[in-house]
Formats: sequence, structure tokens, C-alpha cells
Amino acid sequence: MVTSVKQLMAEANAAVPKITPAEAREMIAKGNTLVVDVRDAHEVEKSGKIAGAVNVSRGMLEFRADPESPYHDKNFAKDKTVIVYCASGGRSALSGKALKDLGYGEVFNAGAFKDWAESGGAVEA
Repeated sequence: MVTSVKQLMAEANAAVPKITPAEAREMIAKGNTLVVDVRDAHEVEKSGKIAGAVNVSRGMLEFRADPESPYHDKNFAKDKTVIVYCASGGRSALSGKALKDLGYGEVFNAGAFKDWAESGGAVEA
């Protein structure tokens, strides 16, 4: 049984591959990819987000991703590749693990938004 954040993070990092901004761009270019920003809305307002990403705060992710939930977001589909990111990579790792637990097969952690932006990735307000 998991008893600490350190253990939760270890399990998440083992289950969800970490990718670079360049790898994320390649996946996005192939299509059928959902990019999810799991930061809170005020964080996204300050810095923007990856162009085309949907913003679903970490606290609402399972509700938006589960097709049986009354809060389901139709952008989420289990046949899509899902890329999650946040401010530093922790919330996105946990989010990726939650999506895997919900039955999403292709889930990747792009880590920190600043890495994307600093690498020249497209950003929108």
C-alpha cells in the first residue's frame, strides 16, 4: 500500500513515460493527440498554455476524463494519445497515472510548461 507522496510519484513515473518537448511536438504532429494542461486556471492565465491544449485542473481530471461522469469532457477519448504537463512535472505524472488507471493506453508526461516554452514550442494565451 502506498504511504507517501514519494511512493505515489515513483509509481506514477514508472507507469507514465516522460518525454521531451521535441518528442511531444512529434506526437502532436502525427495527430489524434490530446494535450492536457493540469495546472490551475490562474497559472495558465499568467503564462499561457501549449497551443491547442485543453486546461483541466488536476482536481477535475478524473471527472473530465471518465466518459461515465456527468462532467465528462468530449475531448477525452481512450483511442487518443494523451500528453499531460504542468508547472514542474509532478502533477502531470500523477495525472498520467490516473488516466492510465481509467483505461487510457497511450499517456505521456511532458513535464514542465517552461521546458516547452523555452524550447520554442507554440504557446497560446
